[in-house]
Amino acid sequence: MPRMSKKRKQEWALFLNERNRITYNELCRRCQHDCKQSFRVTVIECPNYLSKRKGENQSD
Repeated sequence: MPRMSKKRKQEWALFLNERNRITYNELCRRCQHDCKQSFRVTVIECPNYLSKRKGENQSD
């Protein structure tokens, strides 16, 4: 795999893990949509994500 340029590293800094590989959030890895989020994010705000814990009666 080719090395990243300094500019590209700065752009992707939030997504890079300790091995300098681009890493997405666990819930976003298998998602087909383009709204990928960093593995560093703890709270996900994704219009395409529906939590299984959320009851059918609850509203946003």
